[in-house]
Amino acid sequence: MNPATTKTEPAALHGPAFSSYAGDEVSWLLTDLSHVALEISTEQREAAIQSGAGHYAEALPIEYQPTPEYQQLFHQVMADTATRVATAVGVVTELILSTRPRPVLVSLARAGTPIGILMRRWAAQHHGLALPHYTVSIVRDRGIDRVAMRYLAARHDPADIVFVDGWTGKGAIARELRAALDEVRAEDGLDFDPTLAVLADPGYCTTVYGTRDDFLIPSACLNSTVSGLVSRTVLNDRLIGPGQFHGAKFYRELSAADVSGTFLDTVSAEFAAVAPDVAARWPVLAAADRTPDWRGWRAVEQLAERYGIGRVNLVKPGVGETTRVLLRRVTWRVLVRPDARDEVRHVLLLAAQRGVPVEEVDDLPYSCVGLIAPQSPGPQR
Repeated sequence: MNPATTKTEPAALHGPAFSSYAGDEVSWLLTDLSHVALEISTEQREAAIQSGAGHYAEALPIEYQPTPEYQQLFHQVMADTATRVATAVGVVTELILSTRPRPVLVSLARAGTPIGILMRRWAAQHHGLALPHYTVSIVRDRGIDRVAMRYLAARHDPADIVFVDGWTGKGAIARELRAALDEVRAEDGLDFDPTLAVLADPGYCTTVYGTRDDFLIPSACLNSTVSGLVSRTVLNDRLIGPGQFHGAKFYRELSAADVSGTFLDTVSAEFAAVAPDVAARWPVLAAADRTPDWRGWRAVEQLAERYGIGRVNLVKPGVGETTRVLLRRVTWRVLVRPDARDEVRHVLLLAAQRGVPVEEVDDLPYSCVGLIAPQSPGPQR
């Protein structure tokens, strides 16, 4: 490990210059593309992605601006789930600390970032630790940011690094991370642990999680306004050259609608109250058989066949993924398990606002599933 830096090495970004998070909460290993117009309509973006004319990471969706009704629902959901989220944060952080006394948290942008900050706050409050926390980009089919991996290895022992995300769906990112780090090991000689730590693992894709329940994590409800006002990441060869981190935008103009700090503080305020429950839960989980069986992936394959969808990438399982598909993609329909309707109120509201049909499915292994409209072949919206 060489702590020295080179003259050509990119620098990490910090708030408030980049993001609304405090500067010590996270170091963004990203290139600032705030000055570039990258947003295109959902329909244009969907056509480019499905036709192969463009990759989803080359452009950005137009940021969803929530209606007053949706904002009110978000705040209600946040209040209702704060204890549950705080408990999951505590459990997953304690699991990590039981095997790595001083881990380096590396969140996957952008859903992992608020979770990494919460885990860092738990470690500070309950163990007096000031854990390093970074955010890096990983892109499906293109792998993890290799420049960022070299940056991290120059400063930390790769064995101490823990990759963090919000939740698993079918497990695509867990698979992508493992494959990407295999490439990093083979080509750069850097040996990172590919285990992904998440709050919720309903897809049964990892061994490090706070729960395997498919429940709503409020940070999934919105886009940048609950993620430090940072866009999803961009990997576009016209803008990102050799030696640069993947890119993202900082939406300063949305600061009036920003609830990123409110979400973090609401969950953190529950840490003391849930500490006894966390202390009882995590040792039991640590001793349990947590072997992934990838049941979520199998369920997605079955749903793709049942609904005549040719690609599993068009099936987005779980509360978090269904929410994101409604916010970013052309959604064909939403499947909901009847007994979970109360937990997915925001999904039902988004679907109603967008005219997306909702179908109840009794045997659904997730609370809900979003299906993207296949443009060809398959059913059309």
